[in-house]
Amino acid sequence: MRVLGFAKRIILQLLRDKRTLALMFLAPLFILSLLWLVFDADPYTPKIGVVANAIVEERLEEQGAIVVSEEEAMEKLIDGELDGYVDMLDTPTIVVEGSDPSKTKVTMKEVQEWLSNGESSLNIQYVYGDEDMGMFDSFGPILLGFFVFFFVFLVSGVSFLRERTSGTLERLLASPLKIWEMVFGYIAGFGIFTFVQASIITWYSIYILDMLMIGSFFTVLFIIVLLSFSALTLGILLSAFAKNELQMMQFIPIVVVPQVFFSGLFNLESISEWLNWIGPMTPLYYAGSALKDVMFRGAGISDLLPSLLFLLLFSLTFITLNIITLKNYRKI
Repeated sequence: MRVLGFAKRIILQLLRDKRTLALMFLAPLFILSLLWLVFDADPYTPKIGVVANAIVEERLEEQGAIVVSEEEAMEKLIDGELDGYVDMLDTPTIVVEGSDPSKTKVTMKEVQEWLSNGESSLNIQYVYGDEDMGMFDSFGPILLGFFVFFFVFLVSGVSFLRERTSGTLERLLASPLKIWEMVFGYIAGFGIFTFVQASIITWYSIYILDMLMIGSFFTVLFIIVLLSFSALTLGILLSAFAKNELQMMQFIPIVVVPQVFFSGLFNLESISEWLNWIGPMTPLYYAGSALKDVMFRGAGISDLLPSLLFLLLFSLTFITLNIITLKNYRKI
């Protein structure tokens, strides 16, 4: 009977905790739905250009090729308007962008089907990467950004939650300390450890795990630090809506995990258009794009300004919301 009584207490406790029930029953459905939407998308159709004489151009154009001149072929490839192009003017050569092995594979397969009735000796050139580039190299920048974001979000959220549950936050709110001073103080304190963590993870990933790296290490570190501060400020913000560590963990499948699907880990071009709007609303979307540009294409700070500004905007937005939330908390 005592076992049944204890079990009854646990059941009633769970029934009163609506967030835990939602995590158990709704969150898995939410994640599975995202997986279905991502993996059940239409197959990716590569954008392939062709540089050739009029006769060959006409034949390949009928099969879906984009006719380009020698001058604009490479420019369109670098700008992302093409995944590759076939040069038929001299020795048959296919030039692929190369930073995404999955796109490269699809592009190569499509070209081989076009030329199945003729050319067998096809030279292959890579603008970025090479034929030995593996999936880990391709996903490396995204995974680097994700793990930094995940751990900073979790640690900052739980740490700030303990400040509140231990009564420290209440005592600070009762002091003459201004709200914005408190918020920036917390960010500065956590920020030191965030910077150290970001530096260690970035260094380990590039120099120990040997991730493909063409650009500057310090540019990558700068992006990771900006991403870390967006995770830090978001973690502090959401901790205000949690009563304990378990409720803080419940934000992970709702706030952190969905960002993975829109960070560049999966091909967004084949996902339904009505779902694509989610990506630009997440920090990992911009961080993933910037990290790939640096690590695969050697981009510099000036080339990444839009993505970096968006990451900074996320942090400033979360800081502003933190100040507003704590002001309301002080009034209670």
